[in-house]
Amino acid sequence: MIRVLIADDQAMVRTGFGMIIGAQPDMEVVGEAADGVDAVAEARRLKPDVALMDIRMPRMDGLQALRLLAGPDVPEPVKVVVVTTFDLDEYVHQALLGGAAGFLLKDSGPALLVEAVRAAASGDALISPSITVRLLQHLSAPAPTGGDGGLSPRELEVVRLTARGQTNAEIAGELFISVGTVKTHLGSIHTKLGTRNRVEIAAWAWERRLVS
Repeated sequence: MIRVLIADDQAMVRTGFGMIIGAQPDMEVVGEAADGVDAVAEARRLKPDVALMDIRMPRMDGLQALRLLAGPDVPEPVKVVVVTTFDLDEYVHQALLGGAAGFLLKDSGPALLVEAVRAAASGDALISPSITVRLLQHLSAPAPTGGDGGLSPRELEVVRLTARGQTNAEIAGELFISVGTVKTHLGSIHTKLGTRNRVEIAAWAWERRLVS
């Protein structure tokens, strides 16, 4: 079971997310928090597999709580997926630098929320496709030279589609392969590029102008 903590200052949001997570056969909600201070305390106490974290919360905002739970100096980081109404570039940038294992908008829908939780639990990261391209164009300074990183032509296709914000299922559909094969390709890509998640794969592609 994937154990999930939900941190949001709106009770209706916590209830809604709880219903979505609770309906999954492989997930359970182990705790809730209405502000950043309680989110940090509950995460440290419960040690969830994944924490869903809002940004704008009282006492301590979600970005500060994220840094305390998943920052580079945290010995046992929590996998935090930031879920917010605001898709400001600065928020996304700070969240990724703070160690977020995903960034979703609250209107992304149940399917993407569930996929983001599963991705975080497995060590991957998912960003709302609606903001992935804009985000990476904003954050990545294009490199003057290219290079394929030793990737095969099919792996490069997977990289390009990942950089456009497509999910594993969407990549599989476009390339006429199974989702399992997509995951195999992503594993090989991680090994060859030294990346840790699909966000870093996408950034690598944008920096080398492999995506227009």
